Amino acid sequence: MGEHLPRLRSTLDVVPSPFPEQPGVVLRDPFGYSQDILLIPQPLLLTLACLDGQHTELDAQVLLTRQGGGELVFGDDIRRFVSLLDAKGFLETDVFFELRDRRHAEFGMASVRGAAHAGSAYPESSQELRDRLDARFREAEASGPGEQGEIPDDRSLLALAAPHVSPEGGWDSYTAAFRRIDPSLADRTFVILGTSHYGEPEKFGLTRKAFSTPLGTAETDQEMVGALARAAPRSVVVEDYCHAVEHSIEFQVVFLQHRVAAPVRILPILCGPFADSLESGNPPESHPGVGEFFEALTELADRHGERLFWLLGVDLSHIGTRYGDRIGVQAGQGPMSEITVRDAERLETLCAGDRGRLFDLVRPGGDELKWCGFSPLYTFLASLSPLTEIRGRVLKYQQWNIDPASVVSFAALEFFERA
Repeated sequence: MGEHLPRLRSTLDVVPSPFPEQPGVVLRDPFGYSQDILLIPQPLLLTLACLDGQHTELDAQVLLTRQGGGELVFGDDIRRFVSLLDAKGFLETDVFFELRDRRHAEFGMASVRGAAHAGSAYPESSQELRDRLDARFREAEASGPGEQGEIPDDRSLLALAAPHVSPEGGWDSYTAAFRRIDPSLADRTFVILGTSHYGEPEKFGLTRKAFSTPLGTAETDQEMVGALARAAPRSVVVEDYCHAVEHSIEFQVVFLQHRVAAPVRILPILCGPFADSLESGNPPESHPGVGEFFEALTELADRHGERLFWLLGVDLSHIGTRYGDRIGVQAGQGPMSEITVRDAERLETLCAGDRGRLFDLVRPGGDELKWCGFSPLYTFLASLSPLTEIRGRVLKYQQWNIDPASVVSFAALEFFERA
């Protein structure tokens, strides 16, 4: 019996090929350990299926030969393909582990967290970025006070939720949220709760590093990071490498810097998925580490009060072939019309401050809508509700085709407390 082939990394992004003339899948490394992107053609997909640590080279040869109608596939072909994947850091081998450890060490030693998505998701040039943001906000201001009008007199603005989808797809929601922010908030510390797309379940990722963007450097509140790390050691990951690649906080920092027009101070928190609660049906705070973190965040909010402003970087539903669904979808059409209704029910519950009801809507099927912003949203409600009555309003709701067969929904929201 031959030696087992190595495992394909489970943390890779695997999405359908965007090129109809080149069917197959695209592999990329969301952690940034490897910068390579590989298109795997349809005939080789069975080889990927054999990279599970249980199959041998001979197994792969037999499967591919049968798939090809009896045309013999040679062991050298299998070895070349596996060697290519290995060289790119896509397999669970020493090559990957050394690459991962090197990247983690580099992040740990860095004095600042660099702008990982400048030049791709938004302009790398500070002037070009300012010009683009200025133009988008001028368009938003010209349209009037927004769908919901001004802030009610009996309410004090506590928090905003904005998307973390690519700005090109979500400008209307970004501007709807961030036009509520202006230089009068420059003395606040912005607590940014972002989705951790690749973080550990039931964990919260912190970093002491400042965030550098083309618009400047946002300092991280060291004292607050230390307080949370001491109070919730079972759930906090300090200097979480996910911060190096995650966009859900980076995008919020860019918009903050533009709107405040002054140096900003932040407390960046990446919220991992609540996988345990979605599986067990128990509320997230029933997990000892998660409940401990909620209590620590409540204490921090109580201690610093109006010194804080809360900002959530969240998207909502993820539907279509990219996200494991069997059908392709179009924004606002067909099945996405039902998603609009279901999103609205969740958003209404969220704006009522009812986290118990929100969890009841999310947990069936382990969250059928795949709301990647659920963890930050629930963390916000669970941590602030013991201190104040929270109510919210939807400023903008959108759906966007991230590719021809897959849709992300997102929204801009504002949250108030009684004045």
